Amino acid sequence: MNKRSSLLQKFVAAPYIVWSVLFIVVPLVMVVYYTFTDSNAKFTLDNIYTLLEPDYVSIFVRSVAYSFIATVVCLIIAFPLAYFISQSKPTTQKTAMMLIMLPMWTNLIIRTFSLSNIIADEGVINSLLQSIGLQIHMIDSPFAVILGMVYNYLPFMALPIYTVISKLDKNVVEAAQDLGCNKFMVITKIIMPLSKSGIISGITMVFVPAISTFYISQKLGGTNSRLIGEEIEAAFMSSGDKNFGSAISLVLMILIMLSIAVMNKFSDDEEDGGMIL
Repeated sequence: MNKRSSLLQKFVAAPYIVWSVLFIVVPLVMVVYYTFTDSNAKFTLDNIYTLLEPDYVSIFVRSVAYSFIATVVCLIIAFPLAYFISQSKPTTQKTAMMLIMLPMWTNLIIRTFSLSNIIADEGVINSLLQSIGLQIHMIDSPFAVILGMVYNYLPFMALPIYTVISKLDKNVVEAAQDLGCNKFMVITKIIMPLSKSGIISGITMVFVPAISTFYISQKLGGTNSRLIGEEIEAAFMSSGDKNFGSAISLVLMILIMLSIAVMNKFSDDEEDGGMIL
């Protein structure tokens, strides 16, 4: 009986193993191979040395900085939003969740293009400001890139936090209130620690796509706000240098794995987190 169960488990797991090998392991091996070879398939470290040049170091630092700021802003907005939604009536919660997820039904490219028209020098915002004699330059700036990241990835922060908060035992909150905690103390001493898994999940789900994005910075940031994703896209699509593009991709993957490892250090395996879609 045990042998049959073991064979059945292996048979069920076989498609997943094949999928993982073909679309995860093999691409990773190819990235590593091209990183340490040149166009003649000879071993070289030139691609890595090129990434140590000041221009590319500044791009990596800028990418991490922009992604970090966008993640912090998303957290500051998403946590109170998720908390207040969780305290609302069930019908209000469903409506609010639908409104949060509604922009995600549209492609990221369309959303970003629409945002660029809104914040352009002759866009909707400046058209309204010009009526009172004001104009703000927002497009082609770091502010625009971070705004684009927040706009596109805010739902990824709000949904997992809401999921965790909505599952919290209300008896714990009532007990804290009976012991003399005010609303602020309840949020900071009870709600936030118990929703840590949702916060960690949200941070990961925002930071990872933000640091690897290229269209947002390409459309909103101009030439002075190039990020890692743009350099990878340019290496493969413009210059056709797949070796150097693989080197940038490898470093980006290392950064992402390090960030996930740091997040896992702060996460609690016993808590239930995640996102429902």
